[in-house]
Amino acid sequence: MQAGAHDDCSGNAVSVAMDTAIHRFHDLFAQLGLSNDAASIGEFIRSHSPLAFDVKLSNADFWTPAQAAFLREACMQDADWAELADQLSVALRGPVQL
Repeated sequence: MQAGAHDDCSGNAVSVAMDTAIHRFHDLFAQLGLSNDAASIGEFIRSHSPLAFDVKLSNADFWTPAQAAFLREACMQDADWAELADQLSVALRGPVQL
C-alpha cells in the first residue's frame, strides 16, 4: 500500500489526504461513549470478536444507533476517525488474545 492510503472501513484500499488531527485508539472508545482504559478496550474486543469479515464495522449488531452512525460517517467522509475505525475493525476480526 502506498503512503497516504489506508483500508476503509469495508476493507478497500483508498487514498487519503494527510490530516493534522491526531487521535489515539482509546480516544475512539471515548468518542463512542465506551470505557477507554486498556482493560476495558481489551474486554470489548474479546467479547465482540470475531466479527465476520462480510459485516461492515458500522453494521455490527452490538453498536447503538448513534455509535453505528458515527462509525458510518467517519468511514464515508474519511474523517480523521476513519483510520482508528479501521484499526478497531481489524482488531475485532483478528485472532482473540486471552
